Amino acid sequence: MKKLDIKLLTTLGLLIASQIVLSRFCSVSAWNFKIGFSFVPVVIAAILYGAKAAAAVAGIGDFVGAVLIPIGPYFPGFTLTAMLCGVCFGLLLHKAQTPVRVLTAVTATQLAGSLLLNLLWISMLYGTPYIVLLGARVLQCAVVAPVQFLTISLLAKLLVRYRQQVIA
Repeated sequence: MKKLDIKLLTTLGLLIASQIVLSRFCSVSAWNFKIGFSFVPVVIAAILYGAKAAAAVAGIGDFVGAVLIPIGPYFPGFTLTAMLCGVCFGLLLHKAQTPVRVLTAVTATQLAGSLLLNLLWISMLYGTPYIVLLGARVLQCAVVAPVQFLTISLLAKLLVRYRQQVIA
């Protein structure tokens, strides 16, 4: 991530606000699953600025969204997962966005973030056995992963084309 300046802070602020809106108002969610495009601002931060910025967008967006517009009780584990997914996107997508890197990022965030960690947090929070929740979560990952792969691939092409205008 480059030195903090007004343009960077403004851009990250807009990405955080976008993440909150996409997460809270433009997602389909229930107590045990969520499908939406809230990953897009995190991926934009990851591609343009790297892992730290993506983690900040994901973590601050999750925390502020949970406080201002709660979907359920706030649980810091979800914020940790969001930040770790931001780091993963940043590490894999900041320098290059090849199909293999995009697939690796999506697979890692879906398996480690959604299937492992978030499902663990939901199980702990609601007292529902992990294995009972696993079927719905696998279905969610099967739906979300291809959508994320295609969206990130298209987004990466656009951002590479306009990168200098955005971060200059």
